Amino acid sequence: QVQLVESGGGLVQPGGSLRLSCAASGISLDYARIGWFRQAPGKEREGVACVSNRDRSTDYADSVKGRFSVSKDNARNTVYLQMSSLKPEDTGIYYCNVKLLGYDYWGQGTQVTVSS
Repeated sequence: QVQLVESGGGLVQPGGSLRLSCAASGISLDYARIGWFRQAPGKEREGVACVSNRDRSTDYADSVKGRFSVSKDNARNTVYLQMSSLKPEDTGIYYCNVKLLGYDYWGQGTQVTVSS
């Protein structure tokens, strides 16, 4: 059974940092395409960052470029999203997504709130 468990969310002031983790079990992340998504209240879910399963390259939404960084630890089977210079508009539930062999898996999400 595949499980993705996100953690690391919380309340942070504008300009602060958080590191989100997504620990996978039942699936190896070595060759998976991994994405981080977020959903703000009243808005659709949007892609934030991803790691390619082909060349391990990363890509980011324009709104987070230069502030967010995605990385993967194959030994821990965990993917991270380092978020810096956080803004109130970064508030939302953050989800990790894994695509492998035609299957699509989602975690339960972790809440990030950026507020003073």
